[in-house]
Amino acid sequence: MRTVAIATALLAVAGASRPIAARAQTSDARIPAAVDSIAHRVLASTGVPSASVAVVTHGRLRYAQAYGDARLSPRVAAAPSMAYALGSISKQFAAAAVLLLQQEGKLSLGDPVSRYIPGLTEGDKVTIRNLLSHTSGYQDFWPQDYVPPAMERPVTPQQILDHWAKQPLDFQPGTRWQYSNTNFVIAALIVQKVSGVPFYQFVHDRILAPLHIASAVDFDARGPKSIEPIGYMRYGLGPLRPAIPTGAGWMFGAGELAMTASDVAKWDIAMIDQSFLQPASYRALEQTVLLANGASSGYGLGVDVGMVNGHRDIAHSGEVAGFTAQNIVFPDDSVAVVVLTNQDAAPAAGAIAQQVSQRLFTTEDAQTAARTAVARRIFTGLQRGTIARSLFTADANAYFGAEALADFKSSLGALGAPTTFTQISQQYRGGMLERVYRVVAGGKTLRVWTYELPSGKLEQYQVAPAT
Repeated sequence: MRTVAIATALLAVAGASRPIAARAQTSDARIPAAVDSIAHRVLASTGVPSASVAVVTHGRLRYAQAYGDARLSPRVAAAPSMAYALGSISKQFAAAAVLLLQQEGKLSLGDPVSRYIPGLTEGDKVTIRNLLSHTSGYQDFWPQDYVPPAMERPVTPQQILDHWAKQPLDFQPGTRWQYSNTNFVIAALIVQKVSGVPFYQFVHDRILAPLHIASAVDFDARGPKSIEPIGYMRYGLGPLRPAIPTGAGWMFGAGELAMTASDVAKWDIAMIDQSFLQPASYRALEQTVLLANGASSGYGLGVDVGMVNGHRDIAHSGEVAGFTAQNIVFPDDSVAVVVLTNQDAAPAAGAIAQQVSQRLFTTEDAQTAARTAVARRIFTGLQRGTIARSLFTADANAYFGAEALADFKSSLGALGAPTTFTQISQQYRGGMLERVYRVVAGGKTLRVWTYELPSGKLEQYQVAPAT
């Protein structure tokens, strides 16, 4: 099961300074309209058939809706009650299963894999923590972005290990980070051996059932017919076609789950509340694993970890034949966004999650509307090659010389009036207030950011492509 690591890259903005507030600012009453608008727009622009979205604010499910078509022929509209394949989002459930067993004293993250599964390459050196953090060195059995013919046939976990986990390591354990689905097949097999019950049964009985996640199915064992949406794919820019499924066994531990977006949100809420695992287990799950040289891997145990615009995020994407998904949790803000889609290798899930997350953290204070209007007027002026110099400090006025104004006019003028001009964050830096805006004009998405002195004058006004 492949992963699409896009959440942090899409959301990140420059500047590592203290945010004004560590909480969602958008009113809950505005969430449905915002999510509806974003989802419809992204599906239309990407051609992805459908999306199921769930939004958590203040630690509670605030909105869940589905958009587009779960099936194209005969047409079946997507519904929030439909389960979608999660792909690699399943990995955090596998990590939680290991942590439950550690809480019970039945294993330890520091145990070598050879203690439970003999015969694997460097099994005395590779630890369970290495598996869950993708620092083991074991080769990935599925790096391709398509389903090879061999993967259309059923397989056993041991067969996967015999082929991929008995080859020379790609690197020494703990020295590098490299995504490998093989790691989680090994981890799931360890859970199965230690617990004495089949892996999915353990996940169901010990995690899903206690959290009242009733929609989940073992997509790996039961296949595409176990859920209602059809997973689709494209060859190049061609038409949508039903995706080629993997045979049973390939997703064991690495991407076996399917469920509704609302049920994924239940898991996210438990993470926010730390109500399921012990606090030490959540710390292990969410803490970045350091490499041997001290560098951060940017990954915990089955989750990406990082900071986005001053907010700590725990995230993971998922991609399995015909489905792409994104789950982002901001635990310190009691916010989460889940997006599940039914097209392989498509950007819609990440784009919807990114835009909804930005909207949730759009800062609203007494001056926001007024300052946004000023920033928009400045943008319009720059499109004509002019500025109102009374709005700026001496430094900024020096910056906006003749050459600068000419370049702003030539590069921005043809874009036309902005269709979107929204403040997405604000934070203090150097005694000034930095405001960041998302601007859409002429089909381009731009980032505008200003530095504002206590007097209200602007020390800086910058425009750049949004990343």
